[in-house]
Amino acid sequence: MSLPLCIVDAFTTEVFRGNPAAVCFLDAPRPDAWMQKVAIEMNLSETAFVLPQGEDYSLRWFTPGVEVPLCGHATLATAHVLWEGGRLRRDQAARFHTKSGLLTARLAGPGIEMDFPSLPVEQSPLFGDAQKALGVTPYIAARTPEAREMNFLIELESEQAVRDVRPDFAALRKIFWGFIVTAKADPGPYDFVSRYFAAGQGIDEDPVTGSAHCSLAPYWADRLKKNELVGHQISARGGVVGCALRGDRVTLSGNAVTVARGEFLG
Repeated sequence: MSLPLCIVDAFTTEVFRGNPAAVCFLDAPRPDAWMQKVAIEMNLSETAFVLPQGEDYSLRWFTPGVEVPLCGHATLATAHVLWEGGRLRRDQAARFHTKSGLLTARLAGPGIEMDFPSLPVEQSPLFGDAQKALGVTPYIAARTPEAREMNFLIELESEQAVRDVRPDFAALRKIFWGFIVTAKADPGPYDFVSRYFAAGQGIDEDPVTGSAHCSLAPYWADRLKKNELVGHQISARGGVVGCALRGDRVTLSGNAVTVARGEFLG
């Protein structure tokens, strides 16, 4: 039986920019092993699997290597496809039941706003193997205390220093942690810049990482003394993420563009 499948570029208004995600619409629950094989076949940083659950949806995300507990760009892509394809009215919120609890999204002006958990970091030394693999000297290093999101956040001295990071991916693939490398942005429209590496989870460098902004938002809100920020992820594809800190929640906003539609026959 065929299943609808879309590829969407998230956190961008242009095709071939932002972060591509595959969105697969299920008609019934499928085994984890099958979803993992589909994600390997898609070979994108994430493939989202969405299944109707009453008026809401169940949503899961797989990289080519593992299932992840939280994913921003594939959630944005899924919400975009739900409205674009008429599965939801434009005045209706998208409600997703996930391993990170209930996530919601709504249309807001020209883009989409998503309600995500805030994931603050706490200062912690960056262990030597990771520092060597990344080739960085942290200005500040911190990590997420929650086991579900194993990320280190590493602030460097400048935007150019973030652009210059050239990890040893072979070494980084032996480490399961994700690494958010960030700095205050140069003067201009953005508050901070970032890059994200998770080679141990099957993603050498993620083009635009919504879930990383669940930590970047509270971090930079504290550093810059403002609760509404704009982040620029300066990967090769690049993307922009609006962030608003709301207590223990973060509003992430962005745009998405559908690149391809088809059917999965496996």
